[in-house]
Amino acid sequence: MAGIEIWKQIKEQGIEPSEKVFFEVGTGRVPLVSLAYWLMGADKIISMDLNPSMKEELIIESPDYISQNQEEILSLFGALIIERRFEKLLQLSKSEKFKIIDFFKMCQISYIAPGDASDTQFSDQSIDFHTSYNVFEHIPKSMLKKILKEGNRIIKKDGLFIHIIDYSDHFSHSDKNISAINFLQYSDDDWDKYASNRYMYMNRIRHDDFLALFESSGQSTEHHLSPILVFY
Repeated sequence: MAGIEIWKQIKEQGIEPSEKVFFEVGTGRVPLVSLAYWLMGADKIISMDLNPSMKEELIIESPDYISQNQEEILSLFGALIIERRFEKLLQLSKSEKFKIIDFFKMCQISYIAPGDASDTQFSDQSIDFHTSYNVFEHIPKSMLKKILKEGNRIIKKDGLFIHIIDYSDHFSHSDKNISAINFLQYSDDDWDKYASNRYMYMNRIRHDDFLALFESSGQSTEHHLSPILVFY
């Protein structure tokens, strides 16, 4: 699970993520990453999406799934999970009066959509961790620069940028005849014909280019720890 991977990466830097504020860029249909942060001890999670794509019915189903697969979930989190929080989640799943607002309140998740990660309106130095899961590969480079600039403003001086990025051609996920780097053969103009819409857009930025992008955006000069980019 991405949330667990991000949490472990933070701890490997000698930083304790418990009781800290997480900012997630790109919530998706279900706030599973945010939920994982809370289960492991985050104080507050702010999850922002450009489009309100969250599905209420999937959120309602999530606690039920967790309740029916307790052993698997506990094994997945291991010693990282806070059992009293897990128990609270199980209790909520059994409630006949389950409401989305109760879920967000209990899990200390603030969901903002539509929201602009390049202009959050947050206070300066108000978050500890700037995170995302398989989101940055879908954002144009010009917008990424703005998001990282805003990130510099809102993250604390000892904060950390940590982003999981899928560098593969996403068409290869559903077609075994397409390689993970198939999309690199196309010119920008040709590629736009295939994936210029908001559902399939891929910026095709490579790992070294992402590192350079973070560097040029000022992460190393703003006294933040070096950004962590986890990739496939």
